[in-house]
Amino acid sequence: MLSGKSAIVTGSTSGIGLGIARGLAASGANIMLNGFGNADEIEAIRSDLAGEHNIKVLYSPADMTKPQDIADMVEQAESEFGSVDIMVNNAGIQYVAPIEEFPIEKWDAILAINLSSAFHTTRLALPAMKKNAWGRVVNIASAHALVASPFKSAYVSAKHGIAGLTKTAALEVAEHGITVNAVCPGYVMTPLVEKQIPEQAKARGITEQQVISDVLLAAQPNKRFVTVEELAGVVTFLCTDNAKSITGITLPVDGGWTAH
Repeated sequence: MLSGKSAIVTGSTSGIGLGIARGLAASGANIMLNGFGNADEIEAIRSDLAGEHNIKVLYSPADMTKPQDIADMVEQAESEFGSVDIMVNNAGIQYVAPIEEFPIEKWDAILAINLSSAFHTTRLALPAMKKNAWGRVVNIASAHALVASPFKSAYVSAKHGIAGLTKTAALEVAEHGITVNAVCPGYVMTPLVEKQIPEQAKARGITEQQVISDVLLAAQPNKRFVTVEELAGVVTFLCTDNAKSITGITLPVDGGWTAH
């Protein structure tokens, strides 16, 4: 479906991002992986993806808090692939604490990685997409782009910002063959969510099992975690020509959470 297209997926060395990279690769797209982790493990992922799907797979260690790193990543992808047709902004971090105790450095880091990095990748990718009259920007937001939860002031603020950035960019490029959408997952069992469980337990004064049943899945009427494979399927569809009239949306994939 996406043969000949090339994609950057930020935060794609594990979790949701890696699942999305796998989904796009299976559809024929070349992939630029990005993120941190063990160098040997990342190389194994890169090599396996390239071999399994007969595509080009690159890796950039770009730090999403640094605009110059982001610019270098986009430039490398455009140089080696010939174009960046698909930009998936997935990189994200989380921290849970009451507002009055929220560390300033954590606020700054979350806003930089979860929001500002998507602005930088988008502004850098759009000129070539306009020239080619085809492009897809998919921002991985969260149900927290649509609703709030306590103790997540920075994360909720950043994800609400992603929703606004998505709508604004979609309007600006609607006549250029480019779509810009946000996917808003509910809870997915990834390393990011696993890390939240003890933090939430401490903040709320409850057990970790109570966090899973009474806090996380309590919000999702279907009472199960969203899978990485489901998200990969949604993102891949949004990148196809069947979705060329879908733009500017914030699409919940949350088991009914935001239907409340």
